[in-house]
Order: sequence, then structure tokens, then C-alpha cells
Amino acid sequence: MDEIFHALSDPHRRQIVDRLSEGPASVTQLAGLLPIARPGVSRHLRVLRAAGLVTVDADAQFRIYSLDLAPLAALEEWLQVRRGLWTQRLDALQTEVARGKRNRAIAGEVKSREAS
Repeated sequence: MDEIFHALSDPHRRQIVDRLSEGPASVTQLAGLLPIARPGVSRHLRVLRAAGLVTVDADAQFRIYSLDLAPLAALEEWLQVRRGLWTQRLDALQTEVARGKRNRAIAGEVKSREAS
């Protein structure tokens, strides 16, 4: 999971993933999207391949890169578990905040009556 997070932490790599979500592309096509030289694009692709996010096929002298959705599905599953935990915790926090506001309002009413 760490490799996937590392691979997606870079904005250029996220751009590559976004482009590959539309379909396969060559390094030349991907380099046209980014403000970096082809060797830099190749380095980014190496990181994405190491994380399992990208596959490569040879087509004559070209390498064609494709997105592999399996790691993204695993990431979504991992996030879904965490999302559930945080939702429960945030709901409990919201309940406590509402309870505190209600208690302060009641205490304010009691003080107001006592002052009268």
C-alpha cells in the first residue's frame, strides 16, 4: 500500500494515471502532457510500474503503457474501511458537541431564571 501512496503522491504521476484512465499511451504521448523531459516521464512511469499501477507492452519500437486498476481497487477498499471508522468517530463527536451546546443552553436558562 505504501508504494501506491508514494506513486500517487507526485502530481505528474497523478496526471499520468489520469491520462491512462482514458486508454493506453506511449511515452511520447504522455510526455506531451507534462512540462518535463521524456527521461523524467520514463522515471515517473518506472515508479508507477513498481507500484503495480501501470503495465507496459511493446509495439514495434514503442512501449505502450496501460493503467492496471487492481491496485486502485485495493486502495479504494483500504480507504473504505478507514472512511467507515472516521465516519463513526465524527458522528460521535457531533453528538458530543450537540450535547455540550444543549447543556450550556440549559445552564444559561437556569442562570437567567436565578438572576430574575
